[in-house]
Amino acid sequence: MSNQPGLRDRKKAATRQTISDVATRLFVERGFENVSIDEIARVAAVARKTVFNYFPRKEDLLFDREEEGRELVRQALVARGRQSPIHAFQALMRTLLETRHPLFRITQRPIQFWRTVAESPALTTHARALQTTFAEDLAVMLCDAVGRPHADPEARLAAAMLMDTLVIAYSEALRSFREKRKGKPAAAFASVMERGFIGVNAALAGTPYV
Repeated sequence: MSNQPGLRDRKKAATRQTISDVATRLFVERGFENVSIDEIARVAAVARKTVFNYFPRKEDLLFDREEEGRELVRQALVARGRQSPIHAFQALMRTLLETRHPLFRITQRPIQFWRTVAESPALTTHARALQTTFAEDLAVMLCDAVGRPHADPEARLAAAMLMDTLVIAYSEALRSFREKRKGKPAAAFASVMERGFIGVNAALAGTPYV
């Protein structure tokens, strides 16, 4: 009996992943606006209600790793020891890049993914909203890490700079991959990321965040 909850959780996770994979494939092949929830449910062999149980909005079907990213940051800040919050965040990002974590995947698939997003006004708007929300959540986590009020402008500045750094670095890595430049796309990512981190550290010098 003790194993049943774990099994249920695994089945739920598998169902969620199947729905997301089917939706992503259909969106990439035909465009976000040209695929219905009914079609996704039919191809994934689930009920329409099941799709909405896992993904309240159609846009959520494509952006299904947001909470994973938040949890990774939460864990890094909690386990940082004597390391400053910003340095712990930066160390996590370096590790994700070095280990080729799916969040930083640099292949043809994310290029197709972001092309699909760019071609859809709804997805473009949603992506920008998610970036803003993630930056706001990161600011709160930074504040909690040092015991400052959630409205602290220094934390908000740090979070915005860190998120912009990652977005620009990832975009440059994908562009490098697409253009088949000499050198590895990961190197392009790291180069931009490290320059951004230098700027963040300089801007937040003298605060408890660094």
